[in-house]
Amino acid sequence: MGSHQDSTRDDSPDHLPTPATEAGREGLDALLARPGRAVVALDFDGTLAPIVADPDRARAHPDAVPALAALAPKVASVAVITGRPAEVAVSHGGFADVPGLDHLVVLGHYGAERWDAATGTLTTPDPHPGVAAVRAELPGLLARSGAEQGTWIEEKGHAVAVHTRRAPDPRAAFDALRAPLTDLAARHGLIVEPGRMVLELRPPGMDKGAALRAYVRELDAGAVVYAGDDLGDLPAFAAVDALRAEGTPGLLVCSGSDEVPDLRARADVVVDGPTGVVALVRALADAT
Repeated sequence: MGSHQDSTRDDSPDHLPTPATEAGREGLDALLARPGRAVVALDFDGTLAPIVADPDRARAHPDAVPALAALAPKVASVAVITGRPAEVAVSHGGFADVPGLDHLVVLGHYGAERWDAATGTLTTPDPHPGVAAVRAELPGLLARSGAEQGTWIEEKGHAVAVHTRRAPDPRAAFDALRAPLTDLAARHGLIVEPGRMVLELRPPGMDKGAALRAYVRELDAGAVVYAGDDLGDLPAFAAVDALRAEGTPGLLVCSGSDEVPDLRARADVVVDGPTGVVALVRALADAT
């Protein structure tokens, strides 16, 4: 796949970027040709919302909802795919009761939960028993590891996450905790998903790629766009690659971060964080 450095900005009135790869250009062309069959899927944290030290304070970019409301009626669906509980993403995103967002769904907990804007309904599975066991053991593990200072446990319902961004040395704390948290997760039938200064313990079989692939098939979509910023978005990138190989055009967008070079390298388009994502969504709305 071509480097993101090859992507350029179009001089058209819509200000759509030119994807760096042929596959990306085909994906964008397919969306513009038949927007009513396209799924536009986006991560939340780091993509629609700026990364902040305290995830409870994360909020969608102020222009995100208006841009999504402009695009959603023109496409088959806009899907926000996140590791957060769906209701949290809805609240932090401000997605409820917004005119124009009937075609929006939030796939929370990597697709285990689903919230539909059209009805306001939430579907959610029973929690994995290992999550409660891990939650009970985590404080003691952090104390014993010496990485307790500055680390923070985020309760995510069907998962639990340990953040190190506020530690005195975030990277050292992240590296020190990775092995013991992986062992803890394995003892209780969970896996560890690393991210940007965060380690999430969650049930296996839940990832953004599986959620995206299932949703694209459900809608029989003719094109798919996925935008993300973190390691947890790599499975969704892989899902788009697989869909493209099967004949469904797709576009991969990286919400630019130097912390995740693997994602940047695989993207067809790199934009400047949530501000760039919102601008791209608005440009897609204007172009369709």
